[in-house]
Amino acid sequence: MQTTILQMQDITKTFPGVKALDGVNLTVRQNEIHAICGENGAGKSTLMKVLSGVYPHGSYEGRILFEGQELKASSIKDSEAQGIVIIHQELALVPYLSVAENIFLGNENQRGGFIDWNDTNQRAAQLLSRVGLAEQPVTPVGQLGVGKQQLVEIAKALSKNVKLLILDEPTAALNDEDSAHLLQLLRELRDQGVTSIIISHKLGEIEDIADTTTIIRDGQSVEALDMSDPASTQNRIIRGMVGRELSARYPERTPQIGDVVFEVKDWSVYHPTQHERKVVDNASLDVRAGEIVGIAGLMGAGRTELAMSIFGHSYGRNISGEVHMGGRLVDTSTVGNAIKAGVAYVSEDRKKFGLNLIEDIRVNTTAAGLSKISTNGFVDGNKEIQIAEHYRKSMRIKTPNVMAKTGNLSGGNQQKVVLGKWLHTAPELLILDEPTRGIDVGAKYEIYTIINELAAAGKAVLVISSELPELLGICDRIYTLAYGRLTGQLPVAEATQERLMELMTIEKESTR
Repeated sequence: MQTTILQMQDITKTFPGVKALDGVNLTVRQNEIHAICGENGAGKSTLMKVLSGVYPHGSYEGRILFEGQELKASSIKDSEAQGIVIIHQELALVPYLSVAENIFLGNENQRGGFIDWNDTNQRAAQLLSRVGLAEQPVTPVGQLGVGKQQLVEIAKALSKNVKLLILDEPTAALNDEDSAHLLQLLRELRDQGVTSIIISHKLGEIEDIADTTTIIRDGQSVEALDMSDPASTQNRIIRGMVGRELSARYPERTPQIGDVVFEVKDWSVYHPTQHERKVVDNASLDVRAGEIVGIAGLMGAGRTELAMSIFGHSYGRNISGEVHMGGRLVDTSTVGNAIKAGVAYVSEDRKKFGLNLIEDIRVNTTAAGLSKISTNGFVDGNKEIQIAEHYRKSMRIKTPNVMAKTGNLSGGNQQKVVLGKWLHTAPELLILDEPTRGIDVGAKYEIYTIINELAAAGKAVLVISSELPELLGICDRIYTLAYGRLTGQLPVAEATQERLMELMTIEKESTR
C-alpha cells in the first residue's frame, strides 16, 4: 500500500467578500500523479498557492501535513526547503539569462563568494539530460519554445531536490508533441520517486496520466476518483465538476447562413525578421453572415499569423492581398482601420494581448471602442459603466460589479470580458483565436453558446483552434492550413479528424 505524502485538512481561504476555499480536503499518495479538476474559479490554483507558501501559514484555516509533519510555510522558500515546488501556468523564467542561470537563479553555486560557472553549467547539463532537453546550458531561455521552457522549469525544480512537484496547466500552451513529451517525463519522474500534482482542463490528458483525480467545485472538495476504476471516465469527471450531467459538449444550433460578409484574396505574409520566409502563402478564404468557419492547422502552420496580419498588420512584413467586407475592398493595415472596417480579433493570449489585468472590468470592456462613449476627447463615465454592465449581464460574467479587477477573474470570465470588449466595437467579423484555451468544460460550453448567439445575430465568425473536436463541434465549415498554405476546406458534415489531419499535413496545395 502506498504511503501518504500529503494531507490538506479542512483548508479554508477567504479574500475580501469571497470565500475561495471552504473546508477543502486533499490526500496525495507517494509516487503518484494526482490530478485536480474543477471549473475556472473553483479554487484549484488557490489551494496550490496555500500548499506552496504563496499564501503563508496563518492566512488560511486548516492543517497541512507533509511526510507526516505539519507544514507551516511562511513563504515559497520554506515550502521548497521541504521539497515542494510549484510551476505556475505563467512560467517564471528570465528570457535574457541562460538556461543554467535560470535553473539556479536564487540558488547559485558559489565558491569563495563567486559563482562557479563550470560547476553551474555541468550540473545544469545533467539536469537537462534528465528532463530530455538537448539544449546547451549557455543558451538564452528566450530562444527556446514554450515546450522547452516548461522542461527548463522542471529541471529547475529537480535542482531543488523536489519531492512533490505541482504543475498548474502545464500543457495549456503546448502542442501535441510537446504535451506528450511532458506527460511521459512526469511518468518517468514518478518511477524515480517524485510525486506530482497536476491541474489541467484537458480531461483526455487526465484520463491518460492520473492515478487519482480530486474534484473541486465552488471552493469545496467533492470527491477523489481512482482512475484505474473503469467508471472514472471523462463524463464522470465532468459531472463532478459542474454538478450536473452535460448531455452534450457543444450546444445545438440550426445555422441561418446568408451572404458573404468577409473575404480575403491572395493573402501573403513574410516573417518579420527572416525576410525570405513566407509565413502565409497566397491564402484566400471567405465567411458568410451567420456562419461559423474554422481554421485547422498544426503548430507553426500560420494560423495566428494569418489572423494577426489581417487585423491591422499586427504580424509580419511585405503583406499583400485584399480584404473585402460586404463585397467592398477595405483597408485593414492598422488596428484602427481594421476596427472601422468591422473586423475584431480575440487573441490566443488574452492575458498578454487581450486584457489589462490590473484594470477593472469597466475599463477593459470599453477599451477598444472608446470613440463610442467619448465626446471631445472625454470619456462619459456613466455610459462606460452602463455598457460594461450590459456585457457583464449578457455574457454572464461571474462578478458582483464591473469595478472588480479583471486579473482576479477566472480564465473563463476573463475570456468573456475580452469578447464583450470586441462586441462593443460592433464588428461584422469576429476572429476568435483559441477561444477556449485554458478554460474548463463548463465555461467552454458557455463560450460556445455565446459564439452561437453571435452567429444567430448575423455575425460572421472565424474560429482558430488546436482542438479538432472543438472545430467539428461548433463550425459549419473548416479550412485547413499547412506550411502557410490553405490546403482545403470541408463542410462539417463531411469532415472527420482523420480527414482534417490529412489536409493539415500535406505539402502541396490541394485542388479541392
